[in-house]
Amino acid sequence: MGYKFLNLASSLRVGGFRIATRQYATAHDADIVVIGSGPGGYVAAIKAAQLGMKVVSVEKEPSLGGTCLNVGCIPSKALLHNSHLYHQAKHDFKNRGINISDISFDFKKMMDYKANAVKGLTGGIAMLFQKNKVQLVRGVGTIVAPNKVEVKGENGVETVNTKNILIATGSEVTPFPGVTFDEKQIITSTGALALTEVPKKMLVIGAGVIGLELGSVYQRLGADVTAIEFLNSIGGVGIDGEVGKTLQKVLSKQGMNFKLGTKVLGVRKEGSIVKVDVEAAKGGNKETLECDVVLISIGRRPYTKDLGLDKVGIALDDRGRVPVNDKFQTTVPGIYAIGDVIHGPMLAHKAEDEGIVCVEGIKGLPVHFNYDAIPSVIYTSPEVGWVGKSEEDLKKEGKAYKVGKFPFLANSRAKTNGETDGFVKVLSDKATDVILGTHIIGPGAGELVNEAVLAQEYGAAAEDVARVCHAHPLPIRLPSMVTTGRTPPRGG
Repeated sequence: MGYKFLNLASSLRVGGFRIATRQYATAHDADIVVIGSGPGGYVAAIKAAQLGMKVVSVEKEPSLGGTCLNVGCIPSKALLHNSHLYHQAKHDFKNRGINISDISFDFKKMMDYKANAVKGLTGGIAMLFQKNKVQLVRGVGTIVAPNKVEVKGENGVETVNTKNILIATGSEVTPFPGVTFDEKQIITSTGALALTEVPKKMLVIGAGVIGLELGSVYQRLGADVTAIEFLNSIGGVGIDGEVGKTLQKVLSKQGMNFKLGTKVLGVRKEGSIVKVDVEAAKGGNKETLECDVVLISIGRRPYTKDLGLDKVGIALDDRGRVPVNDKFQTTVPGIYAIGDVIHGPMLAHKAEDEGIVCVEGIKGLPVHFNYDAIPSVIYTSPEVGWVGKSEEDLKKEGKAYKVGKFPFLANSRAKTNGETDGFVKVLSDKATDVILGTHIIGPGAGELVNEAVLAQEYGAAAEDVARVCHAHPLPIRLPSMVTTGRTPPRGG
């Protein structure tokens, strides 16, 4: 029957672009309804439209792009980059023969810069939706049948009959028991990206990716930052132990403090001060720490609220995730799920690739997704990037492996740039030399790791990478050369 649109004159601004809001008739058809417009959802919707499907995207928030673009990856990277430039100008320029006096920063302008970056990118998604004829419906989407979605929005309840449903609702901040977030002094990552001033003293509960990145931002801008972590290591799930120790050492040298192996017992406000009660993770003397702002970053959990999964017979697993098969289909035919709501790391690029592969599978194209070749990056300074197995993983599996490692201190480009902290580490199968994991801490790790991802995706051996000609001076002096015994080229 197709779509019927009513009241086309009404409009909505998304990221500075005006798009028509559609009021649907009580019954209309679609090939696929994508619930959620984060990285996984909007990429899947656009890909489905490019494959000739009639697509409806359902989004409850005012801006497209989900957590990543609005209150996650993108705004945090803007603050990370600009705070790094300030920190470098203040502490490192004089060592390079660059003299600048009275270095300062305008925090409001820094936050405005971040907001403009977000606005431009979310508006870009709106343009792509228009270009690819993806129909946007505003409101909360609920699955009421395997082929029907109801959207409750400002214009009432709209119903879309569809051949397929794709759940791409992402994740939300994991709550801390007994703690109420005011997003001003007791904050999540969302509040950390919207502070109006730099706190004098900040406590960060959780030394994973989010805690380290946002803690770094405010430490560079002058805050006294202490990260509290229950485990005895930093960096979160998947990071190689040796890399984590090196990162902690470098960040400590920069001025960040750490309390590892520490359990948080409670968080409370007393006047203008936030008090955090802690004790050793294995038990011991209790201690109370004080701060102006406490950032709680203990992870994220799948967001499945109001989806109505129980009504269609989809049961969540023990971690609140939607179970899917290798084609991203749930236990109900015609209903699929991708991204943070299913298994695997909660990463935007993982969700994007799953979205593409999922809709291609719906159209009958081959389905392939290699979870062993998903990179992770921590955008601190130095950066950390890794893909594949860590040494701890391989030891736990009883896998025989070789280690090739090379320090940035001996790398000519890193030396001349004054960025010598860190190393590159390649783990390969002892018998076949096939690369099992690559771990980088150092300058440009977020870019360099992608070469390792490509190598691992194609099943390359360490020697295969070592024998590829790289530009001089090499961005990295390939550790695979150490593994294979091949002599590195001069200047590498």
